Amino acid sequence: MPQKKKPLLKKNRPSSKRPKQLDLKKALTNSLKGASRVAILGVGSELRGDDITGMVAAEIIQKAAHGGLKVFLGATAPENLTGEIKKYAPSHLLIIDAADTASKPGTISLIDPKTVGGISFSTHMMPLKIMVDYMLKSIRCKAIIIGIQPKVLKFGSEPSPEVISSAKEVAKVILEIV
Repeated sequence: MPQKKKPLLKKNRPSSKRPKQLDLKKALTNSLKGASRVAILGVGSELRGDDITGMVAAEIIQKAAHGGLKVFLGATAPENLTGEIKKYAPSHLLIIDAADTASKPGTISLIDPKTVGGISFSTHMMPLKIMVDYMLKSIRCKAIIIGIQPKVLKFGSEPSPEVISSAKEVAKVILEIV
């Protein structure tokens, strides 16, 4: 029986290598160096599937929050909390939201606020970039955006399990290091 030839090029075969995942704990630990007061701002809508992800993470964190950590539930109008956040005077502001980074659903990304214009965020009353720019000018804190890639944002849809799992992972890591 003749032996089958192995192809020289594996061009059309799917790659078995997964993209390198963000080491969230390491990345946040580095980003939060010197943090004395951390504000968490959860953003999202419960009416649009995975858009709820930032609120889910923030609510989990809120249940276990301790001194030096305060949670703000921004929902679809996080700009309404800028005054309260300014009064808290955080050294660091973590914004958790669904963010379309063209990744696999549930992928967690740390996003530099200066690059927000190129990333599509969920449903907000005011563009997130404008709110973040205002916060940074008026508070003088370090801002970090934690974006979770949504799977579905259709009105009336349920959140997807992989995205909710990522929201829980974000909350767990934040509570471990702050």
